[in-house]
Amino acid sequence: MAEQEIAVLGGGCFWCLEAVFDRLKGVTAVESGYMGGRIENPTYRQVCGGDTGHVEVVRVTFDPTQITFDGLLDVFFGIHDPTTPDRQGNDVGEQYRSVIFYTSEAQKRAAEEKIRALTGHFPAPIVTGVEKAGKFYVAEDYHQEYFANNPRQPYCQMIVAPKVRKALEKFGDKMQPA
Repeated sequence: MAEQEIAVLGGGCFWCLEAVFDRLKGVTAVESGYMGGRIENPTYRQVCGGDTGHVEVVRVTFDPTQITFDGLLDVFFGIHDPTTPDRQGNDVGEQYRSVIFYTSEAQKRAAEEKIRALTGHFPAPIVTGVEKAGKFYVAEDYHQEYFANNPRQPYCQMIVAPKVRKALEKFGDKMQPA
């Protein structure tokens, strides 16, 4: 097995991102958590309060021989709106901002190149941040595999499931069967 790489992405609620990235071929693990804030060991309640500076993110472990970082970014930009500052749909606040936390200079360059390549392909300017990864805080246990464990929960039915369907339609060749 090739050496695994890590990508850390924020693009709205981590439940949505996790549900999609869990299904990507070449992805070996996805963890929901928090990054980019000012306090140690933040809780969900603190992050949702909007006072910590943390972003809801997913830490994606992947096999670069099966899916590249660039391939992950294609999916990332294909499933969320990178043009809305501090917002994804009805989720509003800096914890929902669009950001790529790079773990290497190669990832930083790839993220910046992807944003340049996508400029003009959206109805508004891309506001996705590209920032050096800091300390990752794993979210509480009940957030892990949230969609898989709570498919009938109303938020999952109205918000997460449509994102998963969109990803399957748009990136079916990169996705594993559910």
